[in-house]
Amino acid sequence: MEKLILNFLCAILVLRSNPLHIASRLVRSRQLPYNVEVIAENLYVPWAIDISSDGKLYFTERSGSIRVIQDGILLPDPLITFTSPFISQDEGGLMGLVLDPNFSQNHYIYIMHTYTEDGQIYNRVIRLIENNNRASIDRILIDKIPGGRFHNGGRLKIGPDQMLYISTGDATNPLLAQDLTSTAGKILRLTLDGNIPTDNPIPNSPIYSFGHRNPQGLAWSLQNILYASEHGQSAHDEINIIYPGANYGWPLVQGDEDLPGMMLQRPLINSGDETWAPSGITFVNQGPLQGKLLVATLYGKRLLVISLNESGTLVENIESWFPNEYGRLREVIQGPDGSIYLSTSNRDGRGDANISDDKIIRLVPNHL
Repeated sequence: MEKLILNFLCAILVLRSNPLHIASRLVRSRQLPYNVEVIAENLYVPWAIDISSDGKLYFTERSGSIRVIQDGILLPDPLITFTSPFISQDEGGLMGLVLDPNFSQNHYIYIMHTYTEDGQIYNRVIRLIENNNRASIDRILIDKIPGGRFHNGGRLKIGPDQMLYISTGDATNPLLAQDLTSTAGKILRLTLDGNIPTDNPIPNSPIYSFGHRNPQGLAWSLQNILYASEHGQSAHDEINIIYPGANYGWPLVQGDEDLPGMMLQRPLINSGDETWAPSGITFVNQGPLQGKLLVATLYGKRLLVISLNESGTLVENIESWFPNEYGRLREVIQGPDGSIYLSTSNRDGRGDANISDDKIIRLVPNHL
């Protein structure tokens, strides 16, 4: 039966082969072209960050609150704090956040969180509307995404096509990643109103790509290449280029493994026998790191700075910034002025938290 299912998947999708992998050398930068400052501390697992056009920084805490930093000051009251059926347990809770491209006009905020219903754990994506530093639920865009204590994915980003992209984990049920009737183990694509785009690769389905274990980062290059970070089962963490309709192999393969008879998308790069546990990623389009792909790592406790070839399809070098300096890193984004923002994740149950954790850190280009 499983063989029939796999053959069926192969038949309905035309996948591209992109077998890019290099044995990369991790080096530590000796001199950083940035000044480093801590802009907020004593936080609880700041999971996702976005910045509005007027400079306000919005972020989620996995325990259930959306917080705001305005004029360099952390506002004391959250925009909203989620309660039941919301739950925050192990890797679940309040995760992804992204502001609408027209946030200054419509004040829409998109978030992803874990909840329970009839004894089952799910994830959902909802749209909030903000008014005078308070937020309320506007609508549910997609729900009943399989969830669990682990492997919830959780990243939200709006692409250059103005569509909402959602990364989901396999909810510790690996076979769901290959199941095209399930939204687990996928990258999903919706309109900003929660509808299914007519040009999605599978008609009438939110699925954009599948075969993912636990993807936690999404970012586009200047050439509109979509990159995603993904946790491997045991090491073999991946950075992938995402193609519509492609199968990324989990749980059939991981890393650079092949499976005869199946067209599976191989990663841009994988960590081999080393564990990164990559989470948030961003592509830098200005400043000292222009053209680099940045990857925040949890287990790796460092920021990976990935140099790509001109087309963005080959890794040329990987540098390691801040190894073991700030502990587990969950998120990385670029601000409008070229500053880079990082969040730590040392209070997530797997880190060694110090008295001021968790933090949001800003890397300010030296020329600013």
